[in-house]
Amino acid sequence: MTAPLVTVLIDTYNYGRYLEDAVESALAQDFPRAEMEVIVVDDGSTDDTSERVKRFGSSIRYFRKENGGQASAFNFGFERARGRLISLLDADDVWLPQKLQRVVEQFEKNPEAGLVYHPFLEWDEASGSCRQSHFVPVSGDVPKNRASLLNYPMSGTGTFRSEALSSLLPIPTALRSQADSYLTALVIFRAPVVALPECLMKYRIHGNNFFQVSLGTQFRARIEHRIAMREVLFQEIKTWLERRGYDPCSKDLHDYLKQWLRAREADGFLLDAPGRWEYFRHLLEHPRIYGVNMTPRHRLYAYLRAISAVFLGYHHLHLFDDARTKYKEFIGPTLKVSRQEKATSKT
Repeated sequence: MTAPLVTVLIDTYNYGRYLEDAVESALAQDFPRAEMEVIVVDDGSTDDTSERVKRFGSSIRYFRKENGGQASAFNFGFERARGRLISLLDADDVWLPQKLQRVVEQFEKNPEAGLVYHPFLEWDEASGSCRQSHFVPVSGDVPKNRASLLNYPMSGTGTFRSEALSSLLPIPTALRSQADSYLTALVIFRAPVVALPECLMKYRIHGNNFFQVSLGTQFRARIEHRIAMREVLFQEIKTWLERRGYDPCSKDLHDYLKQWLRAREADGFLLDAPGRWEYFRHLLEHPRIYGVNMTPRHRLYAYLRAISAVFLGYHHLHLFDDARTKYKEFIGPTLKVSRQEKATSKT
């Protein structure tokens, strides 16, 4: 049997109610069916996942394994993937029909690329509304440029060249979630990447998303889990770099790794509010590290925000942000009128 060009890998755990949409979106791609395979790895679901996938028959390859977390499921799927390209699809998300065709075109244009990624639409399940996610396009040999390295996003929309994954696998199984972040964080040290500025996926917001934690009975448990996973990410990425001769203490890599520590710290603040000086130091660190990618105006705002934290504290810093928003709403029309008057005076 001829190996497919693309493997679509879907990992799932108790997401049977969403999985059918994900599989259907993969099978409905504007892409030759003979050149793709769809693998579903069921990480020990206790819902009706196994019954729901039966209707797809031989159109997919379905595997059920003992629960072990996302990294375990990915490793299981990678071992069985036959494609030269491997595209990850979360069980609660859906692809737009042109996704694979557009991504494969980029790999053909960039034969050295190890990853192609793109923005997505944030799809609110309750309201049905969609909006485009914030997207920072960073392409090329990312680690060679400090600005690119510190601006590179941990996108969850990635399609990988299987060769580029060889030294990244297996993913550490302690990553029960955020396993895709481990791959996107390290693939840049294996090959160039391509950012495709086109929305090709819908990210479903349904209240149980990893980055959409709302207040509720499970709030603390979810935040604690997120903190734990970010600690694992930091340690495992640092270890991988050290083993391959990189110096994590060098300025660029130190600051690249710092994002996971800062994110972990910010999550900790959700559980236990920081003191004013602690929060000031946290906010001050951002423009000091990432200033290379900020305009002078945004750097000034970041420094003023840090100073304001000393006076307002963690729970009331929103007053500073609210004041800025109101100022922009007030000054916007004024600037527009001013530009119109200048334009009129020149005619």
